[in-house]
Amino acid sequence: MPKYLAAAAARLAYSCAYFVRCCADSAGHRYHVRMNDALNRLHVFNRLSHSSAQLEGAASLGDGMAVAIWSNRLDAVSYAPQGHHTLSCYLDGGYDTFLRSRPEQRGAPGRLCVLPDQQETDWVVNGHLRFLHLYFSPEQFASQTLALLDREPREMCLPQHTFFDNPQLAELCRALPRLDCSDPGQRLQGNVLAHHAVSQLVQSQLGPRRNLRLKGGLSATLRRRMIEWLDTQLDQPLTLGAMAREAALSETHFAHMFRISFGMPPHVWLQARRLARARQLLAQDRLSLAEVAMACGYSSPSHFSNRFRTALDLTPSHYRALLQQVRIPS
Repeated sequence: MPKYLAAAAARLAYSCAYFVRCCADSAGHRYHVRMNDALNRLHVFNRLSHSSAQLEGAASLGDGMAVAIWSNRLDAVSYAPQGHHTLSCYLDGGYDTFLRSRPEQRGAPGRLCVLPDQQETDWVVNGHLRFLHLYFSPEQFASQTLALLDREPREMCLPQHTFFDNPQLAELCRALPRLDCSDPGQRLQGNVLAHHAVSQLVQSQLGPRRNLRLKGGLSATLRRRMIEWLDTQLDQPLTLGAMAREAALSETHFAHMFRISFGMPPHVWLQARRLARARQLLAQDRLSLAEVAMACGYSSPSHFSNRFRTALDLTPSHYRALLQQVRIPS
């Protein structure tokens, strides 16, 4: 090959490699920007960021969930009503950490605490403490409550629970810090572990609200029928009007009653259901991406890809490839 052609080929190869690196760096930068935005909207995370606590690592896991590992010593931290739920697992120390209102109860490695979204708490940290926080949204809580307990979220209470033992739940929490969430495959494993942890928490800690007087909402029979019907219609371009007609209600009344019973608007619940179906189909590896998009009611593969990436920070093709490369906990 002539020297000038070899030099041109070398310059082209270098340019291509540089472009690939820039794209990778840009994708990583975009993820970190989105992750920081998501974490900074969490009240507990923000309060700890402005305390003496040291952040060891954090990641947005998708589906309204995030994880952070902290260490702290000789501090006092208070949390106002948060707008999100927090599960705390002590990883090391904590023997002299307590709620100011309950000084007789102390932490220890493996102990768990639940901070509900509307609870105000005031903590004292004496000595050393290293702990994990799993943050999850009220929508994630509502979805799990409906799916696992067949109960409306407003019927159930996630109580504040301090320093309790649950070996299975603690093991799920301890597995999260072992992951490198900067790696998309391990971040996907973290998403699955977080789903398992929230499921375990819902099944073991939820109880019925006391002196509850329900007003409004869909009847239990209609709620179940709507779930079954919607699951058969996920491949259709569903509208609020179509859902309201199935329930024999006006659009405004149906949207209001649905939100009361499901803990979220119809379009939010429907989007989560479609993404869950898409993940099942991607794991089966029988359908093309375009066929998956069609089966889940997305108007186009690009629409599907954008929605999927917003939820998990992965494209559908990347998600499918990662499922083939990494071992996802069952």
